[in-house]
Amino acid sequence: MADFPTLKPAFTMQVTLTTAYIHHYIGLDRPSSERSTAKNCNFVVTPMVGGTVKSEPGFLPAFNGQLASNGNDYIRTDPDGKRLRLDAHTVVKTDTGASVYINYTGVVDLTPEINAILTGREEAASTQFGNIFTTLKFEVNRNLSQSGDADHAALENGIFVASGRFIYEKGQKPIVDYKVSQVCKG
Repeated sequence: MADFPTLKPAFTMQVTLTTAYIHHYIGLDRPSSERSTAKNCNFVVTPMVGGTVKSEPGFLPAFNGQLASNGNDYIRTDPDGKRLRLDAHTVVKTDTGASVYINYTGVVDLTPEINAILTGREEAASTQFGNIFTTLKFEVNRNLSQSGDADHAALENGIFVASGRFIYEKGQKPIVDYKVSQVCKG
């Protein structure tokens, strides 16, 4: 077992989404047999309208900040309608002034609970971890004299994975809550 990698908790990332685009264009509110070709385009761009990053105690470099701009999540559905494929892009403005670009890709198991959130059903509620998994890549603003923060460049050299869940409160935009870990030598 010593040769297997381990995970080091790194940070929590919470991303606020606008879901109207997802269920309208992908047609998640209808059985797959009833989805029209026009509605079941299998691809949609979903705005990420806010969010935060909060470092775990002891993780270096500390990574705390806010999503600096509206990012986008390019979502594709599998032909069988059981999974969503994520390709998200955003920028985090750290508490120290650095700009860190994040690209994460992953898979969402389209459970009845997740489908209820994405389609705005009355029974929608927060979900548990275990149905959303991603990998993350980072790119740091190289104009370090402007950002004043060379430490975050270390993020570019790591391998990061995350497990996610939805936080849902009626009348609010859903939040995807990611627990991000760095892959380390076993």
